[in-house]
Amino acid sequence: MKQRDLKYSCLIAVLYFGMNVNAQVTPKKDSVTKEQKIEEVVLIGYGSQKKENVTGSIGVVSAKDLADKPNSNPMSSVQGKVAGVNIVNAGSPGTSPRVDIRGVGSLTGNTVFIVDGTITNDISFLNPQDIESMSILKDPSSLAIFGAQAANGAVIIKTKTGRGKPVYNFNSYLGFKKLTNVPRMANTKQYIELYNEKLMNDNGNSNGSLSPNQFSADTNWFDEVFRKSSIINANDFSASGSLGKLNYYGSIGYLQDEGIFDAGHNINSGNGFNRLNTKLNLSYKITDNLTIGDNFTFSKMRTDAVNSPLLNAYNSPPIFDPMNSATGNYQFFNGYSIANPRAVLDLFRSQTRQERLLNNVWAEYKFLKDFTFKVSYTTDNYNTSKYEYTPVLTYVPVGDQKPTKLITRDSRDRNYIWDNTLTWKKSFGNHNLEILGGFSRVRNSYQPTYSEALNVFYNGTNESLSISNGTDILVIDNRVVDKYNNVPNQDRTESLFARINYDYKGKYLINGSVRRDGTSKYSKDDRFRTFPAVSAGWVISKEDFMSSQNVFNLLKLRASYGKLGNPNVNRSYDALVNVITSGAYYGSTGYPASTITEFIDPSIGWETTTGRDVGLEMGLLNNKLKIEATYFDKDTKDVVYGVVQGTVSGASNWNNYVTNAYSFKNKGFEVMANYDAKLSENVRLGVYGNLTTLDNKITSVYGGSYLETGASLFGNSIVRLQEGQSVGAYYGYQVAGVFQTDAEAAASGQSGAKAGWFKFADQDGNGVIDSRDKTFLGSPIPKGTYGFGVNMNVYSFDISVDFQGVFGNKIYNYNREQRFGNENWDLDFYNNRWTGPGSSNSYSMTTNNQSIILPSSFYVENGSYIRLRNVTIGYTLPKDLAKSMLLTKLRLYVSAQNPWTSFKYNGFSPEILNTDRVQMGIDNNIAPISAIYTFGMNLTF
Repeated sequence: MKQRDLKYSCLIAVLYFGMNVNAQVTPKKDSVTKEQKIEEVVLIGYGSQKKENVTGSIGVVSAKDLADKPNSNPMSSVQGKVAGVNIVNAGSPGTSPRVDIRGVGSLTGNTVFIVDGTITNDISFLNPQDIESMSILKDPSSLAIFGAQAANGAVIIKTKTGRGKPVYNFNSYLGFKKLTNVPRMANTKQYIELYNEKLMNDNGNSNGSLSPNQFSADTNWFDEVFRKSSIINANDFSASGSLGKLNYYGSIGYLQDEGIFDAGHNINSGNGFNRLNTKLNLSYKITDNLTIGDNFTFSKMRTDAVNSPLLNAYNSPPIFDPMNSATGNYQFFNGYSIANPRAVLDLFRSQTRQERLLNNVWAEYKFLKDFTFKVSYTTDNYNTSKYEYTPVLTYVPVGDQKPTKLITRDSRDRNYIWDNTLTWKKSFGNHNLEILGGFSRVRNSYQPTYSEALNVFYNGTNESLSISNGTDILVIDNRVVDKYNNVPNQDRTESLFARINYDYKGKYLINGSVRRDGTSKYSKDDRFRTFPAVSAGWVISKEDFMSSQNVFNLLKLRASYGKLGNPNVNRSYDALVNVITSGAYYGSTGYPASTITEFIDPSIGWETTTGRDVGLEMGLLNNKLKIEATYFDKDTKDVVYGVVQGTVSGASNWNNYVTNAYSFKNKGFEVMANYDAKLSENVRLGVYGNLTTLDNKITSVYGGSYLETGASLFGNSIVRLQEGQSVGAYYGYQVAGVFQTDAEAAASGQSGAKAGWFKFADQDGNGVIDSRDKTFLGSPIPKGTYGFGVNMNVYSFDISVDFQGVFGNKIYNYNREQRFGNENWDLDFYNNRWTGPGSSNSYSMTTNNQSIILPSSFYVENGSYIRLRNVTIGYTLPKDLAKSMLLTKLRLYVSAQNPWTSFKYNGFSPEILNTDRVQMGIDNNIAPISAIYTFGMNLTF
């Protein structure tokens, strides 16, 4: 690398603990001086900082970690790469993953993303190929500068810019998706055996039994609703460089993902996802002191959705064919309370279209040598249009048929951010000081419209699905501005903030920040909150007493403390009132009266988070080996959610009274290590690993109460929020075995029990099994997450292998529990069920009795897994050969994502994406993860 290239201050090194090591730009010779080496720089709030001087906890992701991965959302590719960041991916194309940074701090908030100045909760619009670098802020001292916007963690994303000679890139891949680990269900012969066995167990006779001669079908319903394989394809073109004082980067990309459900039958459009992206980043240096710029992004997305048939496919008996051969219509399962999965999939059509335009205009002015003023104005506008259409279900009995129904949901979001910062940077001998002050204003408005109509008929075009073509039209328009010019669903935030960074000789580091936020979501009495943070670092390796040692190239101790707040909580402002026609009597005459049916808490306020962080960073073996260890402790108070509150008895919401009800604690350790070595002139080796442990607890509940919530059968909720337990903990009966004889069951105190039923543990020891014997059965939150991998460059070949996994969490198999009568059974149950004394002490007999579907430990399964997340093999043409083809670089590669997963869970995948954090571990009709095999190329010219 040429010496003059080191002057480019915009270079951001990407080598970081747990990251891909091949993307770092280093001089060819290891003998260069320290001054010649590029210093690692990371993105922080409203700026950047040398990694060595960072006193907070920040994870860095490089462009190389995101590129060439068959994921529509950039965060999906981060899974397993950064300690302290738990990412749960989705099986449905276009669905954003859930990102939890250092545990669960809120039940309503989400991690935010700051993309070139734009603050958003979702980056599904963003092309991963456009990203230059990403910083994940994990501790409150790093987050406090963003205040209320970042209470649940923040990810700063910088998109690519241009410089120098024109460079053109074309990237393309074609991938094939295939479901793996599909559960095996009972076939027709096995189902009939189980069905008849159930009749004997429940009735003592075989009246109504089935015979194999009655049924010719043997349907695998998963094969009916899923594609055998589907295609994902992406193509991107970019150009970057300089034209005089103008630096530019422009790109256009298109991604298509067919989805996993079988499309093209009847009106079913499947669950595919398509996205068109354009990007243009410009910066122009008007004078030596004044630079202006613009970051422009436009995306157009289409998401097809299905009425998920997954649970129906799990439950449907194999004895039926999808189609009725006599009528040519879909088969109706007469006598079974299960809808035909093929019909559920085919007789529904839904599509969401979104156009999003983000534009960030900025100017930066340097004056008086040490001062920099920057102003930035960002608009984020997007329009969303969605429809859901259901035709007449002609295959069901006439009495159950309903007219066609069309529902449309349109919305318009108009958001803006105005940031102003003034920075003073000055060195006084060995003292280095940087002070930043700023003002920010944010406005978000959301204007939805809901419409529905009956008797709309679909002729094969989306144009026919118009509300105006139907009858019984209902329109609810929330876009109307009232006479006072108040816009519905609008909120505003104004903020003042400041930060000081100080270091002495690069050895002693201090960072302090404060932000004061005011939000329109609250009354003036609780509108403003102040969030301070402080952190410090000691670079021990720069001390004189360390000068003679040869072990540590870097040894740094750091600690931080900070506070954050979250105003974005669910709340209501008016109690629900019911008017009773003759509710009050005076004598014999009744008069209208009113009663409050649902109480609200008008004093709901901010959620607040206080965090502490202590870390140690080490560089060894001439910085070939880097290690970082961190302890974190985060307390969140006044978390807004429902709670049982008997004092509002008489109101309908006595068992779900929403208020500032909970406090949480998340604490744990993070360890990251990265080894990077050049073994020879043509061989480089990189190895990384990271491990995070997490202990999540509810530390207090309003009034010492609790809440039973989540999915439930016959009023038996699965989740209970209670002090001392983790968020989302399962609650039910502990299965102590299976009754082997009727005599054992009769002596148990379990009402109505008999041989073959689950034996529930008598938790209170009173000899009677009832609801007081319920107990906590496990947590959906992993006790640990990890990732590790290796990558090598050998001459013109490159290979990388990444693993990731979780341990210590439980999954509630709600798919398996939902039984109402004659559903199918999985093969695991068939092989292990109780059939008589001594046959099984863990699986019950086949029965329709509700005792076996009470919430219990039988449905709580091990959620631990280890997965081969990615494996890639690439080949880069020799430079001389590429040059002869008028190319700068041509790389071809093959890769596999999720080709292998080891787990014990009886389901498609142990990775369960449920956006409701209270139900995060409940597998209820969740779309499964696919393996993806791709072939691609990277072309530079």
